[in-house]
Amino acid sequence: MSGPKGGYYKAELGEPHKFDPTFRGPVHNRGCTDVLCCVIFVIVILGYIVLGTVAWMHGDPRKVVYPTDSYGQFCGQQGTPNANKAILFYFNILQCANPTVLINLQCPTTQLCVSKCPDRFATYIDMQYNYRRNKSYWDYYKQFCKPGFNNPDKPVSQVLRDEDCPSMIVPSRPFLQRCFPDFITRNGTLTVANKTNFKDGHGKVRSVVDLRDAANGITSLLDAKEVGVKIFEDYASSWFWILIGLVISMLVSLIFILLLRFTAGVLFWMVIFGVIVAVGYGIWHCYWEYSTLKGKPDSDITISDIGFQTDFRVYLQLSQTWLIFMISLAVIEAIIIIVLIFLRSRVRIAIALLKEGSKAIGCIMSTLFYPIITFLLLALCIAYWAVTAVFLASSGEAVYKVMSTLPDCKYTNLTCDPETFSQSNVTKLCPGSQCTFAFYGGESLYHRYIFVLQLCNLLVFLWLVNFTIALGQCTLAGAFASYYWALRKPEDIPPCPLASSFGRALRYHTGSLAFGALILSIVQFIRIILEYLDHKLKGAHNAFTRFLLCCLKCCFWCLEHFIKFMNRNAYIMISIYGKNFCASARDAFFLLMRNVMRVAVLDKVTDFLLFLGKLLISGSVGVLAFFFFTRQIPVIQEEVPSLNYYWVPLLTVIFGSYMIAHGFFNVYAMCVDTLFLCFCEDLERNDGSPSKPYYMPPGLHRILNKTDQGGKKYAVS
Repeated sequence: MSGPKGGYYKAELGEPHKFDPTFRGPVHNRGCTDVLCCVIFVIVILGYIVLGTVAWMHGDPRKVVYPTDSYGQFCGQQGTPNANKAILFYFNILQCANPTVLINLQCPTTQLCVSKCPDRFATYIDMQYNYRRNKSYWDYYKQFCKPGFNNPDKPVSQVLRDEDCPSMIVPSRPFLQRCFPDFITRNGTLTVANKTNFKDGHGKVRSVVDLRDAANGITSLLDAKEVGVKIFEDYASSWFWILIGLVISMLVSLIFILLLRFTAGVLFWMVIFGVIVAVGYGIWHCYWEYSTLKGKPDSDITISDIGFQTDFRVYLQLSQTWLIFMISLAVIEAIIIIVLIFLRSRVRIAIALLKEGSKAIGCIMSTLFYPIITFLLLALCIAYWAVTAVFLASSGEAVYKVMSTLPDCKYTNLTCDPETFSQSNVTKLCPGSQCTFAFYGGESLYHRYIFVLQLCNLLVFLWLVNFTIALGQCTLAGAFASYYWALRKPEDIPPCPLASSFGRALRYHTGSLAFGALILSIVQFIRIILEYLDHKLKGAHNAFTRFLLCCLKCCFWCLEHFIKFMNRNAYIMISIYGKNFCASARDAFFLLMRNVMRVAVLDKVTDFLLFLGKLLISGSVGVLAFFFFTRQIPVIQEEVPSLNYYWVPLLTVIFGSYMIAHGFFNVYAMCVDTLFLCFCEDLERNDGSPSKPYYMPPGLHRILNKTDQGGKKYAVS
C-alpha cells in the first residue's frame, strides 16, 4: 500500500504504520483522488443546473403563491381580466368542509376572482325583488357573479342551477387572499355583522355557527395573524438588543473554548464527583426508606402481588421498591467507580487532548469563523433546492376535476372540461357537482416524470449539503493536523493553514469528499422514503408491515450515524495523507479499532463537556436576557423597549445563543477528533527517540511517562 509521494509508508491491513522519516504532517505533494466520482459529481451539478433551468422555463411560482379561480386563472395577474381582482370568492362557503380544503382550492363550489369581499348580507332572491325598484342592488351583486352574466331577470332556479351567481353573500374579509366570513365575538356570542342568523338563498334561515363550522379554524388563523403582527412588532423594537445578546454569546463561546485548556479537567472531575456524591446520597436515602418501611404492616407485599397500578405512589409504600432502587443505584455507583479506576489514564488523555484542542484553536483562530462559509454554502443549496421544487410543482397546464358533495358520486376526482361540463351527464347523475380547477399538470414526457424529477432534486440536494459539510470537516482537519505535526508549536505551523487546507481539499479531494457524501445521501434518501411510507401507512392495520417498516427505519438510522462517524474520520485521514476515500476510511477504521477504548472515552468526555458548555452559555445568556427584558436590571431599566410578549426576544436569544455555541463547539469537536487521530498515528509511528521524536505536546508526554530520549515503547491499546 502506498500513498502520494512524500507521504509513502508501508503497512499490512490493520497493522500499525512503519516509521516514515520523511513524514512531517499533512502531505503537500499529493495527487487527485477518486477522479471518476469527481467527474460524476461535476456532471450531476451541471445536470442539476439544467434541471433548474428547465423547471424555470416551464414552471410559474405564481401558481403556488396566488389563488386560482375555477377557470385556472390567477387572481390579480397583470394583463388579464383579473388584473384588479386579487381576492378569491367562494359562491357557497357552506359547501366547504374545512380551511384546508379552502386553501387547496378543492371546495366543491364555484370560485371567482373579485376586487373586494362582500360587506353585507344579501340573497339573489332579495336582490331580484329589490332590483325592480333600485338598479343599484344589481350593480353591487353582479360583481360576485360569473364574468359576462348581466341578466338579473333570469329565473332564480336557472341562475342557481347554472351557478351564474351565488345564492347568497355574507360580510367577509380577505385572509390569505380569500374571502372568509367576518366573525366577531360579542359578549361570548359569535356574530357576523352583528347578526347571529342569515338567509341562505334557498328559503332557509341559517345560524352563523354553520358558517363557522364550514370555515372551521379560520378564526384561529385570524387570531394567529394578529399574534404574528405583534411578534413582528416585538422583533422590530428589540432587534438591536437581540443582536447584542447574540454577540455576547459569541464572545462567551470563544472565551469558554480558549479557557478549556485550564478548566477542562476541573469541570470534568467536579461533575463526576458530583454524580458520585448524588448517587451515594440516593443509595443512603433508599436504604433509609427501606429501613423505615421494613417494620410497617403490608409493606412487605411484593410488586408482583399488587400488579400494575397507574398511581406510582402505591409502589413507594413497598419496601421492595426501595430495595430495588438501592441495588440499582449501588450497581451504577460501582460501575462508575470501576470505570474511573481502570480507565483513569484514558480519561486523563482525553482531558489532555481537550486542553490541546483549546490551544490549537488559539493558534488558528480563523477556524472559528469557517462555519460562516459552511452556512452560506448550505443556504445557497437550500435556496436552489426550494426554488427548483416550487418551479417543478408549478409546471404544467390547468387540470380540472369533478368535485361533488355526494359521497357516492363515481365521477368524483375524474378530470373534466369546464367548457362542456354543464352539458354532460355528470351534473344529472351527481347534482351539485362542479368542474373545479385542481392542480397544474400535463401529458408530456416532462410532466409525466415531474415526481421523478422532484426525487432527483431531493437526492442531489442531499448530496450537495453533505458535500458542503464534508468540505468543512476536511478543511478544518487539515488545519488542525498542521498544528499537531509541527514539532515546535507554534513556530513550525505553516502560514495560512486554514486557507491551504481548503485549497488542498477542493483541488485534490473533491471526488473523495463527493464519494463519502453520496454514500451518506443515499442512506438519508432511503430514510426519507421510509418516513413517507410510514406516514402513508399510519392508518394501516397490517401489524407485520408496520413492524417491518419500524425495523427498517431503526436499521437505517443506525447506519446513517455509523456512516457519519466513519466519514468524519475518513476525511481527517484524507486531509493528512491525501489518499482516496476507501483507503482513508479503512485506515481510519483500523486505527480507531486499535484504540477503541480511547475512542469511547474521548467521545463521551468531549460530548459531555461540550454539552455542558452549550447549556452553560445559552442558560447564562438566557438568564441575563430574562432580567433585561422583564426590566429587573435597574441600571438599564429605561432602555428596555416596550414589548407585547417579552418571551419573543428571550426565546430568540436563547435559541440563537445555543446555535452559536453549537457552531463554535463543532469546530472544537473537529479539532479534538483530528488531534486524537494524529496522536494515535504519532504513537504508532514514533518511539520518542531522537531519530523518531514524538510530535505530541508535553502534557501528553507526561501522562504517558514518555521522554524524547527513547527506548521505552508504549503499548497501544
